[in-house]
Amino acid sequence: MIEPAARSADAAQERLVVSMRHVSKLFSNGTLALKDMNLDVRRGEFLSLLGPSGCGKSTALRIIAGLGSASSGNIDWPSSRINARGLPEGDVGFVFQEPTLMPWATVLDNVYLPLRLNGVSRSAARPRIMESLASVGLADFEKSYPRELSGGMKMRVSIARALVTKPRLLLMDEPFAALDEITRQKLNDDVLRLWRETSITVIFVTHSVFESAFLSNRIVVMRARPGQVCADLSIQTAAMRDANYRTSEEYRATTDRVSRALQEAIMLGAQGK
Repeated sequence: MIEPAARSADAAQERLVVSMRHVSKLFSNGTLALKDMNLDVRRGEFLSLLGPSGCGKSTALRIIAGLGSASSGNIDWPSSRINARGLPEGDVGFVFQEPTLMPWATVLDNVYLPLRLNGVSRSAARPRIMESLASVGLADFEKSYPRELSGGMKMRVSIARALVTKPRLLLMDEPFAALDEITRQKLNDDVLRLWRETSITVIFVTHSVFESAFLSNRIVVMRARPGQVCADLSIQTAAMRDANYRTSEEYRATTDRVSRALQEAIMLGAQGK
């Protein structure tokens, strides 16, 4: 007979998507980007990594994605099938700071790229590509080229490309930082809608208190380099996160709470603690 505590522990383990344990990253130039970082990401979370520039947020994200390696520590995927590279098979989508689109290819072919690399024929991939484009509002732009798109539309193509493989985990590395405020808010709304509709797990890197407070149900605040977790905040609300929420007292109070945690992290970094 399995004891209740054991069942609870097993269930908690099954909910984990990825787990970082004592991860450090020392670059060849001597920069210690991460030091003894621990982080558990649970299924269905919208988790923001928030911290000052240079604190290791993007480094941590790239290590999770397998785009970089840890100098020490472990990355575990408790409920995924692992490939030869130690990464979950087809479970991770990545959206970079820049759209990184192929300028010579159409929108459709840019979104097709991950499926093509996985050996999926263009004809078989087309329904999935069109579904992904429709989810970001670009169903009518399949034949367009990147030069014909606005900055916000290029980023939508990048998101569609990340989603076309139907990943369980979506990693987003400050994707909207270079966009104007109106476009940024609209894309925040769209990403939040996609998260609700798909139940995907999201790790979102940002240095914006306001963006993290609007999007997340959990915010992990990192101290200045060497990066490590300084605060872990649960952000819960019954309100619909929309234009009205952005002007609400609850949102203001949340941003105040997050700002205080960020200031404490910056002070710890300045003190070398």
